[in-house]
Amino acid sequence: MLRISLGLMLAAHGVIRIYAGTVGDFGEFLNNSGFPFGTFIAWGITSFEIIGGATLALGHFHKLICLGFIIQLLMGIFLVHLANGWFVVGYSSGGVEYSVLLIICFFVIASTAAEK
Repeated sequence: MLRISLGLMLAAHGVIRIYAGTVGDFGEFLNNSGFPFGTFIAWGITSFEIIGGATLALGHFHKLICLGFIIQLLMGIFLVHLANGWFVVGYSSGGVEYSVLLIICFFVIASTAAEK
């Protein structure tokens, strides 16, 4: 259930970025953060969220996909969320707590799910 839920959630995250037309904004953020070819990277991340999320939900290549999502979340922590503190809402805003929870979930999936 956890694997399916997280896979679909991350796939939806990528789909809404395309649907809302914000891949370019994400690319601009990456450029401003010092990454060359930010828009290219943004499309790669968005594609990984959709394809990787769907593949994870189906139960294929889960260890590799979980590793990819963990790396993506760690980058988000260091680029965005760490400066905002721990809490997502309440005592601070946009902190690391949600990303840390997702990382733990991906470690659980990678260490327990049977590979198809």
